[in-house]
Amino acid sequence: MVGKDNSYQELSDDDNAQNNTASPDRFGDNKDHNDSILPDDDVRGSLFSMMVSKTCLKNVFTVVLIFIYVLLTAVAAFLAYQTISDFLDKLNHPVMSVTYKEVDAFSPPGIALFPGNAQLLSCQHHHHDSIPPVVDPGTPQAGDCVIVEVTYLGPFSNHTQKKALVVRGPSDVRSKELIFMQFSQNKTEEDFSAITYMLFANFSDLAHSVNKSEFMRHCERNYSTWTLSGGFRTWVKMSLVRTTGKSSKSVQFLQESTVVKFNDKRPASERSTQLFFAVFEWRDPFIKEIRLIVTANAWSSVAILCGVFMAFFKAANFAKLSVQWIIRMRRRHRRNKVKELNPITEEASPK
Repeated sequence: MVGKDNSYQELSDDDNAQNNTASPDRFGDNKDHNDSILPDDDVRGSLFSMMVSKTCLKNVFTVVLIFIYVLLTAVAAFLAYQTISDFLDKLNHPVMSVTYKEVDAFSPPGIALFPGNAQLLSCQHHHHDSIPPVVDPGTPQAGDCVIVEVTYLGPFSNHTQKKALVVRGPSDVRSKELIFMQFSQNKTEEDFSAITYMLFANFSDLAHSVNKSEFMRHCERNYSTWTLSGGFRTWVKMSLVRTTGKSSKSVQFLQESTVVKFNDKRPASERSTQLFFAVFEWRDPFIKEIRLIVTANAWSSVAILCGVFMAFFKAANFAKLSVQWIIRMRRRHRRNKVKELNPITEEASPK
């Protein structure tokens, strides 16, 4: 019996020893299993945080790019507005280009004089600014001018009849050709003694005109008039200005006049007759040409606008792709969140 108890005790001790030796191994396996699970969770957390940080950076970068494109779009819109405004401004306000053309001779201008009660005493051509002394002032003298007399109704009042003496003006500017005219006026009821005159570009236009009265009406309606004062010699120096516009051309006369008092040496009985003296010549051999030039270039404006509209479309396309990318990232983020929350809900739910 004693031998049996001893053998039973040894077997139990061996079983306990085996159980004791086996239990540490089991605990060790559990520990190793827990240790192997914890690093996987850390990796997942770190990967998730990296994904979140990358997503945030991409969102921030996308927002910055959208802001830059919006800013560029605003600049492009301002540039388009400025381009269109400049084009319209240049189209409505052409630039004036002034050139001087030198000539040897001018076309003889027309000098239209409206003497009224005055009488033309003489009209003579001279050269080189040389005018001989006045002989027998107040008496008619021989002349060599081409004169056309025109009677017509005034353009501003059909009841007023006018008489104009149109003189063929000087043409040889190199030899300083001039015309010297003398008028006399016996009595006048007006407060001031004056003779009105007018200049137009070509005397030949009147000479070849079929209706000279209508031609003079047109000239008086469109050209300026000046006056010659009684008792003085008025020296008129003419210059020609041609203006070319968008669809029309015009000719204008500029003049410089000097007035010198006439020293009347006639007897006192003859001084009641008022005398007028006038000299007409060209100032210089240059024609002033004015051209109105439109500096607005339609092709350059179209090119700028094409670039602006391309920028608009590019910005719109980029904004569309950015919005689609943001929506896609949000959906992906939601799906990942749902996947992460599903195991937690399954563990929390009662079995």
